Amino acid sequence: MIRALIVDDEPLARRGIRQLLEPSEDVAIVGECRNGREALAALERLAPDLVFLDVQMPELDGFGVVRVRGAARMPYVIFVTAYDEFAVRAFETHALDYLVKPVNEARFAAAMLRVRERMRFAEALELTRRIGDLLAAHDHRDRRGDVGDSVVGSPLPARRLVVPTATGELVLDVEEIDWIQAEDYYAGVHARGRRHLIRESLASLEQRLDPDRFIRVHRSAIVRLDRIREMRSTGPGESVLVLRDGTRLPVSRRRREQVAELIRRTTR
Repeated sequence: MIRALIVDDEPLARRGIRQLLEPSEDVAIVGECRNGREALAALERLAPDLVFLDVQMPELDGFGVVRVRGAARMPYVIFVTAYDEFAVRAFETHALDYLVKPVNEARFAAAMLRVRERMRFAEALELTRRIGDLLAAHDHRDRRGDVGDSVVGSPLPARRLVVPTATGELVLDVEEIDWIQAEDYYAGVHARGRRHLIRESLASLEQRLDPDRFIRVHRSAIVRLDRIREMRSTGPGESVLVLRDGTRLPVSRRRREQVAELIRRTTR
C-alpha cells in the first residue's frame, strides 16, 4: 500500500488529486495539508511514501518544504504546479515527476506508474540484499565445516541497511548508526546527525543487527552500545540513556537490568 500525502493551498486542487487517486486500490491517502508548514509536520508525523506537493504556496512553497526537510529525508515527490516553467527546477530538486494543473487522467496515470516502478525497484533491491546476507551466512557456515549440521545457523549480522530516498537508494553502514526509533510501520534510523526512514519493523531490525553492538532499550528504540555516554536514574525503577550527542532515551523497566549489565560488560 502506497501512503500518499496531498499538499496544496487550494481546496479544489486537493480534491482533484484525491479524486484521481480514488480508483487506485493500492494507494491510501494518509493526510492533506494546506501549506508548507503543515506539510513539514505531516511528513514527520505520518511518514508517507509519496507526497503530491504544490509548488506555489504562501509563506513556504513546495521547494521550501524540500529545502527545510532535506532531500534525503523526503519521500517520493510529485510536484504539482500551474506553470510548466517549474518543471526543470522540480527535477533539479529530485522530484520523481511533476504535474501541471489542471491535471489530466492520462498524465496522472503516467506519474503513478513511475511511482510504482520505483517502489518495485526498491523492494527488489532489498530482496537482493537479503539473499546476499543469506548466501554470506551459508558460506560462513561452509568454511566452519557446519554444512552437514541438521540445525541451520543464524545469518550473520547485517553490515549495511538500504534506505529508499527521493532520488534512489542510500546504503548506510551500521557503523554509522547511533540509534533507531519505531515509527508506526517504519523505523527512523539516526545516523551522523540525520534521520532516515525505512519500511521495516524494530523487531525485524533487532534480529538482523549484531546483539553484541545493538540493544533494544525500549519497545520503540534500539541503541548502539558504543554511542551510550551514561545511564541515568530518573526515579524509582526509571532510567534514561544519554547518548554522545546528548539524545536522551527512556529505558523500559523490564529491560533496565539487561541494559545495565551489557553496558558494564562492554566497558570492561
